[in-house]
Amino acid sequence: MTWLILACALAVAVPAQAADPVFPLGLRIGVVPPPGLVASTAFQGFEDRDHSVAMILSEMPPDAFPAMDQAFTVDALKAKGIEVEKREDVPLKEGHGFIVVARQQMGGTTVRRWALIAGTETLTAIITLQVPDAATAAYPDDACRASLASFTARAKVPASEQLALLPYELRDLAGFHIVRALADGSAFLTDGPNDTITAADQPYMLIAIPPVQGPQPGDREAFARRLLAATPGVKDIRMVRSEEMRIGGQPGHQLIAEAKDDPSGTPITMVQWLRFGPGRFLHMFGLSRTDAWQSVFMRMRTVRDGIEPK
Repeated sequence: MTWLILACALAVAVPAQAADPVFPLGLRIGVVPPPGLVASTAFQGFEDRDHSVAMILSEMPPDAFPAMDQAFTVDALKAKGIEVEKREDVPLKEGHGFIVVARQQMGGTTVRRWALIAGTETLTAIITLQVPDAATAAYPDDACRASLASFTARAKVPASEQLALLPYELRDLAGFHIVRALADGSAFLTDGPNDTITAADQPYMLIAIPPVQGPQPGDREAFARRLLAATPGVKDIRMVRSEEMRIGGQPGHQLIAEAKDDPSGTPITMVQWLRFGPGRFLHMFGLSRTDAWQSVFMRMRTVRDGIEPK
């Protein structure tokens, strides 16, 4: 585990009152940053470019805490050339956690490293702070420790804040709500009370811009079939319809398939739309129980047709 954990999202902080926790855009976790740090535009966190100080916030699932606990042991860090000064438990407003203070040589400069690893019922937080020796007067130990100990977590990221991360507009959610959205174009939508679901629970949609080159026109159908066949959590997939179509004014492809939820065996129906642009393509996937498919499918089409560039 590296100390500087870069996230795949914009790093614009949610405004707050002075001395209140500040939440980088799209994250549930926040801190009161040390005086002198401002919201970064390069990563999720805060920075002081003049002093080469950076504070990076990263959010992981709750079951990641044990692995992070092991990754930040004295021995594990020593193996990476990081000299640990201390590791100690820290009282937090929410959850439990520990702080690691260490030193490392980087390009001939000695850098003081701080890390808070915190766990709550809903997430694991990793917050790192890098302070070169030349900046320790501006960022004393007490200020660094107090900032890390101010860690807090909010229950949810507002939908408007998540939508702002996306490189495209979702003009009409058609009754779905946003569960998660990232600046790389990934979005997870669902219709129901649960945010963590299986295929048979409730309808959901996934939207993504894969970081790969789109297929040549003659290879698009075969490519689409391979992509749909790799859908996790389903079995006994049977293709029902495959056709080329225009989507958002661009070449596209639609696949509809029937399958069963694995392991419940509940009948489900899936749709996959691929919208091909110059080089890249937009991947849209929707799934619902078959007994609710007709009404859900119409709403998924509404979401599809409302995706527009910003």
